[in-house]
Amino acid sequence: MRPPMSDELTLLEKAALLSGASVWETRAVPRLGIRSLTMSDGPHGIRKQTGSSDHLGINASRPATCFPTSATVANSWDVDLAEQVGRALGAEAVWLGVDVVLGPGLNIKRSPLCGRNFEYFSEDPYLSGVMAAGYVRGIQSQGVAACPKHFAANSQELRRMASDSVVDERTLRELYLTAFEIVVREARPLALMTAYNKVNGVYAHEHPHLLLDVLRGEWGFDGAVVSDWGGSNDAVDAVRAGGTVEMPSPGLDSARQVVDAVHAGRLTEADLDARVAEVLALAERVGPARELVVDVDAHHELARRVAQGSQVLLKNEGGVLPLGPGTRVAVLGDFAQTPRYQGAGSSLVNPTRLTTALEALQASHLEVVGYAQGFARGGGREPGLLREAVETVGDADVALVYLGLDETAESEGNDREHLRLADAQVELLAAVRKVTDRVVVVLSAGSVVEVPWLGDVDALLHGYLGGQAGAEATADVLTGAVNPSGRLAETYPVRLEDTACHPYYPATGEVAEYREGLYVGYRHTETAGVATAFPFGFGLGYTTFEYADLVVDEHGATFTVRNTGAVAGADVPQLYVGRRGPSGVHRAARELKGFRKVHLEPGQEASVTIPFDRYTFRHFDVATGGWRVEGGPFEVSVGHHVADRPLVAVLDVDGEDVGEPRTDLPSYEAAAVTDVPDGEFAALLGRTLATGTGTGTGTGTGAAGVAGSLGANDPLRAMHGARSPLARLAARVLAALIARSRRRGKPDLNLFFLYNMPFRAIAKMTNGAFTTEMVDALLDVVNGRFFRGVGGLVAGYVRGRRSARRLAAELTRPAGTAGAGAVR
Repeated sequence: MRPPMSDELTLLEKAALLSGASVWETRAVPRLGIRSLTMSDGPHGIRKQTGSSDHLGINASRPATCFPTSATVANSWDVDLAEQVGRALGAEAVWLGVDVVLGPGLNIKRSPLCGRNFEYFSEDPYLSGVMAAGYVRGIQSQGVAACPKHFAANSQELRRMASDSVVDERTLRELYLTAFEIVVREARPLALMTAYNKVNGVYAHEHPHLLLDVLRGEWGFDGAVVSDWGGSNDAVDAVRAGGTVEMPSPGLDSARQVVDAVHAGRLTEADLDARVAEVLALAERVGPARELVVDVDAHHELARRVAQGSQVLLKNEGGVLPLGPGTRVAVLGDFAQTPRYQGAGSSLVNPTRLTTALEALQASHLEVVGYAQGFARGGGREPGLLREAVETVGDADVALVYLGLDETAESEGNDREHLRLADAQVELLAAVRKVTDRVVVVLSAGSVVEVPWLGDVDALLHGYLGGQAGAEATADVLTGAVNPSGRLAETYPVRLEDTACHPYYPATGEVAEYREGLYVGYRHTETAGVATAFPFGFGLGYTTFEYADLVVDEHGATFTVRNTGAVAGADVPQLYVGRRGPSGVHRAARELKGFRKVHLEPGQEASVTIPFDRYTFRHFDVATGGWRVEGGPFEVSVGHHVADRPLVAVLDVDGEDVGEPRTDLPSYEAAAVTDVPDGEFAALLGRTLATGTGTGTGTGTGAAGVAGSLGANDPLRAMHGARSPLARLAARVLAALIARSRRRGKPDLNLFFLYNMPFRAIAKMTNGAFTTEMVDALLDVVNGRFFRGVGGLVAGYVRGRRSARRLAAELTRPAGTAGAGAVR
């Protein structure tokens, strides 16, 4: 069948195609054979909902394999493994009738406090990009579309739908866009999801610089741009700026606005046709529905292999690990019985099966002498649980203590308040240390934690969030059935205050200023000389590796890796590049520019070549608006992690003279970025700072008072300062309900979403029940104009229903009949 052309569609049909028909489905045009597409969350498992749908994972979903989260898989530094996960996700999408997989997420981990870091790969754009590209290639190999997200500069959950990421162009390009560039260029995703936030004053889904100039113009992206759920601001501006599909369904309110804009000359039909062509192309590119039966047992074993390759051994004092056959172990900690294996939020997967740590250990060659809960999940200190745990250790050879972050500590919609483990867990560890000299801690968390208690443990194994088979993989590593080969994809700071963005994060006001610039993660610690608990790229194993014979030329670096230990294992040699000597631009001391995962038998060696590419030596030049390579000497080093690089060479790069360094950016030249003055940040931005917006920090459920009237883009949490006492009461009720859910240890994600949601999103997520006109009337109520607002709500509802019925009738009327032609 010939694919339909946009000129065969009525104007209303075109406009209607650019917004969802339901929570998960796009619109169909049956008369032209245009089918609807089903979308589903899928960063680490397909979440195809049944019954009543919601976008946050509250309601039930079909069983699917729960793979380790992206933050976990990133620690494998294994692109082939990432592609295998992608193929499995794609196959399960076909199996469950899903056309577009919403993922992977590849936002940069600007701060370890971001509540959604478990869903993102790394603080480094190169590692994030190549791993995400593996996912996309794998997903799309099965005939479904991948939709990497969230484009761009989406770095905090607090006020995420009503926050403006203010970031200089060079930092935006080099850190926050490069991972997306790698994915688009290397994997050619068929779709891409925009972020909730503004970027330098413009909402991401209607940002012509991001969507037209960079994404489509520079990178050659020719797919569909999908809004995050409720993330569309102005439907007409989105069409003009390159935003393709608005999700979920706003009813036909957005379609009406688009049609009206075309009739009024505020939107050209050429722009509309461009977006419609993107929708039609996506429908054509996604493979036709087909029968496929997934081998869930095979996918469970894949999930286990992925988790095995992603476990990071952070400490192994005296070689306490691996544990030999018959070792008597006391298993302590609530996480051993009730695993934390995935994050909370829209990525929540209903696993096909789930193994607990106790079950996995009991199936191993270890002897489990007892189990004790040790602490209350999400609760305070309970002396009885502590005593029971100490008694359980008894005459065990080793205490296996399962610790971690509970569901209230990190989740979508809510940022972390600190990097500490719960006090009750630390108390358990200290008490156990007093009765045994062999303590092994297994950590379950989607991101980093502070480790002041490290001296109380002999071995520390970070399993991150290992998916449904993560406990089995951990048991394999503990017993030596698997030699751990994971390497940290993020820096472990000694203290939260050691992170460069700490003074600025999270922003509680409208503006989130990225004052630290380029100095995120190891780029800051390595350049400013800040000590770390564990450096980026770090990880131990049960064997050792040596590097030798580095040869560097203009094409890349070649060197030899040798397994010098007694057992087989895998290593991840990492290539870093940094400027040697003075530079015309401020830059990090070194940056990751390549890596390989190498599997070797004892005594075996391999020659490894890591080629240079377009990303190796470049920097973004704001003055010319393009990428440049500075000529001169660069240090090329290869090592086990960013702070241990035994092979070093200097390469004289043939590039340009970029002039003398700027004298108005002393903080950035010195990487002293934790207290950047206003004037210097303005100089970096190249514009005057907005006044009265501030970057105040803090978390929790409270909100600063709001002066004056609230607008459509203010979040509901701003009602704490509203003029209407009813609005203030509603805000207090929401905050109280959130606090109660936290105390229960089960964060209510819908409440988090509502609390940070702007008023405009009410019209974007209610399938037409609430229109934009009604949002304006609701704001009248909130702003103290009660009777006017209530009257507007009633009138808006009546007009909205009439308009919806009329437009729905137009859409079902055959083309060319009376009425249909009126909206051509």
